[in-house]
Amino acid sequence: MFKHAQLESVKAWINNPVHGTLPLYARIQRAIRQLILDGTLKAGKPLPATRALAKSLEVSRDTVETAYSQLHAEGFIQRHVGKGSLVSEQVHQLAGKKPLRRPSPNKVAHHLSQRGTAMLQGGGVRDFLAPRAFAPGVPETRSFPLATWERLERQVLKEHGTHVLLHSPPQGMAALRQAISGYVNLERGAHATPERVLVLTSSQQALALCANVLLDADDHIFIEDPVYHGARKAFEAAGLTCLPVPLDHDGMQIERLYQAPQMAKAVFLTPSHQFPTGSTLALERRLAVIEWARLHQAWIIEDDYDSEFHYAGKPKACVQGLDAHDRTIYIGTFTKSLFPGLRIGYMVLPAELIPAMTVARTLMDGHSAPIPQLTLARFIEGGHFGAHVRTMRAVYAERRNVLAALVRQYLADFLEPKVPDGGMQMPCLLNCDIPEHDAIEAARQAGIDLLGLTALHASKHDQTGFLMGFAAHSPHELEVAVKKLADVLRELKKSRTTGIKRAQ
Repeated sequence: MFKHAQLESVKAWINNPVHGTLPLYARIQRAIRQLILDGTLKAGKPLPATRALAKSLEVSRDTVETAYSQLHAEGFIQRHVGKGSLVSEQVHQLAGKKPLRRPSPNKVAHHLSQRGTAMLQGGGVRDFLAPRAFAPGVPETRSFPLATWERLERQVLKEHGTHVLLHSPPQGMAALRQAISGYVNLERGAHATPERVLVLTSSQQALALCANVLLDADDHIFIEDPVYHGARKAFEAAGLTCLPVPLDHDGMQIERLYQAPQMAKAVFLTPSHQFPTGSTLALERRLAVIEWARLHQAWIIEDDYDSEFHYAGKPKACVQGLDAHDRTIYIGTFTKSLFPGLRIGYMVLPAELIPAMTVARTLMDGHSAPIPQLTLARFIEGGHFGAHVRTMRAVYAERRNVLAALVRQYLADFLEPKVPDGGMQMPCLLNCDIPEHDAIEAARQAGIDLLGLTALHASKHDQTGFLMGFAAHSPHELEVAVKKLADVLRELKKSRTTGIKRAQ
């Protein structure tokens, strides 16, 4: 029989949403195979009987039997009448009798470049693959007008035929660049033309391009503090030195840029809806950062994060639209406003940067798929994008209010909500002595995703808490999740109190 840890490992593997497209028997087979390859199950180790494992996993015996048969066919296990199933000796022979455990990250790092090591140690950017409770940045996709999208996609295929099966221009399809420029000019007060739009796969790709095309390793860049973690990791992976600038209720304190002893070649901002605080950069500060960039011939990297979802009045015009000196790179994405699987973002660039950015993009992934680009262009031009955003803005505003009320009702002993004027997530500060990391891990085990605020700060701070996404969940789902989180935190606080008393 498996040890408890081995059994839990198999359960975790088969329940992981990433593997959800595989048949159940294949998930069981691959989970056991992974234990063998990792060396957790050693040669000659007996496997549980099919009936016993089926009972433990709550699946049919036939499913486990099929998994074992596949493992046997691949040579990972041996099956003997009367002896059951054993891990095959041949597995280790295939590896030249070397241990099959993967090398530790520390050993791998010795063979990497400095940039590769920085990427590995930074941990990358985690995407929440399934909309578990409170995962930030995940939109509601169940209400997306899929029938409309499907109809527009059929029109694209009928009109363009097999031409859409070829590469698209690296700068993006002309129709989509036209639609994007019209949208940002009308809705965000930008100064864009189709020629200045570069279509990408994501805002993360845009940040990586900015870091590598505009700056050299060891150059300085000003960032907000706290800051969007994906931006800081992209800059650090490129070898840049990030200089944190504190915030207040009006956003980044721009006067600190003028006072800084170290010169920076760029500043990164989320001015419309700051991540994670939700603050909006005041107009006088927008003008001040534009003047700073002009004086120092520096770049402003403006990530217009969540600007579509503003719940208190009209959002302010983007910095790019106010910049008469053409020092601002404007970044946008449709991942949050439509659906994550679309994988379309964009930049509006100063004219002088278009050739370099386009060429650099060809070295990353070449181009974006033509069919979704042309479908999105029609979706925007037909008014469907604007209608969807207006609908979801009302939905998200209600869910924000519901979450704030639920936190005050059920989590008042643990969290203090900071209700934002916009966006898809709410900062909640810990007001008890539970460590942030312990709470995040306990919640994860209960099926709840929390993004800790500590990791978003570049400098030392005293505030701990979570960024709690609310967009992807109905009011009822939010209530169920808040009550579950309350139980988790209550149990965690109880166990900590008991442990302290025992220590005394």
